[in-house]
Amino acid sequence: MKRLISLDVLRGLTIVLMVLVNNPGSWQTVYWPLLHAQWHGLTPTDLVFPFFIFVMGVAIPFSSYRQQGGSAGVMLARILKRSVLLFLCGLFLALFYYNPYNPDFDWVRDRLENIRGMGVLQRLALVYFFTAILAMCLRIRGLLFTAVLLVAAYWAAMTFIPYADAAGNVYQGLWAYGNSLAAWIDAGVLGKHHVYYSMATPFPFDPEGLLSTMPAISTCLCGVICGLWLQREPGMPLLKMAGAGIILILAGGVMALWVPVNKALWSPGFTALTAGCAMGCLALLHWMTDLRGYQRWAQPFIIAGANSIVFFMLSGIAARLLFMIPSGSGSLKAAIYQSVFLPYLSPFNASFLFAVSFLCVMFLPVWWMYRKQWFIRL
Repeated sequence: MKRLISLDVLRGLTIVLMVLVNNPGSWQTVYWPLLHAQWHGLTPTDLVFPFFIFVMGVAIPFSSYRQQGGSAGVMLARILKRSVLLFLCGLFLALFYYNPYNPDFDWVRDRLENIRGMGVLQRLALVYFFTAILAMCLRIRGLLFTAVLLVAAYWAAMTFIPYADAAGNVYQGLWAYGNSLAAWIDAGVLGKHHVYYSMATPFPFDPEGLLSTMPAISTCLCGVICGLWLQREPGMPLLKMAGAGIILILAGGVMALWVPVNKALWSPGFTALTAGCAMGCLALLHWMTDLRGYQRWAQPFIIAGANSIVFFMLSGIAARLLFMIPSGSGSLKAAIYQSVFLPYLSPFNASFLFAVSFLCVMFLPVWWMYRKQWFIRL
């Protein structure tokens, strides 16, 4: 079938925003839409990761080995291979770090022995693995039922299962920073030294933790459902996606009356709101690019999305190198920011322009790969 341009555009738009929000000149001077909510709440930046997971789901029905009618064993092997590679890429980024400014920093102790097990790519790997298998086995109704069931089961577990800290204090039904069933599981399974929020109390936890992967799979399943609509009824599912998006946004708003909207815990309201917004954006882009043919404006996003994981990896490696390479009394990043951007702009504008400049530089190798028709898809 004809290539779905809207999928490429949304994937590229998402990865561009992901690189942009992750690389300000200074974290002290960032415009609020480019920051995550401190805990409960939702900002535009909080949409980026669930959008990427949603897009990953949309792409699953269009995967080449599915279209070629490969056997279940072949498909399962490829799903497993891709998941393992994604997970290993995430571990590589976790290890690729050194702090030359701290004399007490020990790479083996601080990064290898205490490696953060979860992260963005690790969550993508787990979500993709389970979602792709479900997509192999279930039809649309089954996928929809599973998506709802996962969110409902997650809510029920977080609400009704009690848990205790080391002092014997028992908690139940909390969605607090460092105090939830999800945090308790992360602390017990992953360990204090292997999570992002290692200083959280009473339970250190990871924003890409274990239990909260369940509703993230639901986000991806919503993408699979949209992908199946687009695959089976080209041009027809516009109203379906828009209508489903509106229903999910309304449902998320209702859920937020009882359970806070929270990205780190991937709360039910967060799951519904972000999936609804993603469906609405995909519907709009489908109308603009696939149905009406307005595509020229979207070419940079198509290029970025063609090698999205490469784009993410390159930006992660480059950002770490800018920090790890000393320059004067600080890092190379600080030297560039303080000498090129900060003297000529307000702190907030300088920080934003640094992020835009970093994004443009990272775009160049991806653009070159696109011109050469080199595509690396894990």
